[in-house]
Amino acid sequence: MTTARPSDRSRGPLLATQVRWWCASLDLEAQAVDRLVRHLSVDERDRAARFHFRRDASRFVVSRAALRIGLADCLGVEPGLIGLRYGPHGKPELAPPFDRFGLRFNVSHSESLGLYAVTRDRRVGVDIERIRPLPDLDEIAERVFSPEERLALRRLPPARRPEGFFNCWTRKEAYVKAIGSGLAHPLTRFTVSLAPGAPARLEHVDDDPDAPERWRLETLVPDPGHVAAIAVEGLTTQIAWDSPPERAA
Repeated sequence: MTTARPSDRSRGPLLATQVRWWCASLDLEAQAVDRLVRHLSVDERDRAARFHFRRDASRFVVSRAALRIGLADCLGVEPGLIGLRYGPHGKPELAPPFDRFGLRFNVSHSESLGLYAVTRDRRVGVDIERIRPLPDLDEIAERVFSPEERLALRRLPPARRPEGFFNCWTRKEAYVKAIGSGLAHPLTRFTVSLAPGAPARLEHVDDDPDAPERWRLETLVPDPGHVAAIAVEGLTTQIAWDSPPERAA
């Protein structure tokens, strides 16, 4: 496994073997946010208007516009025409007739940074977190990490433990988001790698011994001070970075 880093743009038709991901800054000036509103659906505009704080409303508008513009580049349609719906666990997906194209996508946010990934005919999940000290790091790990992960975390030097913690957290979140069960899937029932600098791997899944052979985990490098991960179904995939959609800039 390799660490996926920003490189050349990957616009154009999305192949079945490709995974495309990009990031977007969600804190834009008011004029830029206003220009992006046109890409949203009526329901999304209404939702943005219900936010109590302008910053939250602006981030929602930018995030949803960045998603729609990225999907529109793959579908060849205007962003505002794309229909979205939500699965039983709240995961957004394309609504008819756009679902017939086989695109699947996932979104994650960390404060002012959005992370997006899209595939064809394979499940995908992403997660992003800002690396930061956590006073209750051990308590959280005890509740949500597997025994193997807790042991690996304890073996890290103190200075590397926050990065190791968030490596583990983002990889676990990306996997459960990809399989579509969200937090309904116990996080303690599967194990991922977490050591800083080591390859991302799905190492073990209780009651599904073949899962590591069906899923690919990668570390993404979206921005200094953050860690992120992507989980994608199938090992023979090309994970390519895409520059933020131009119409969302």
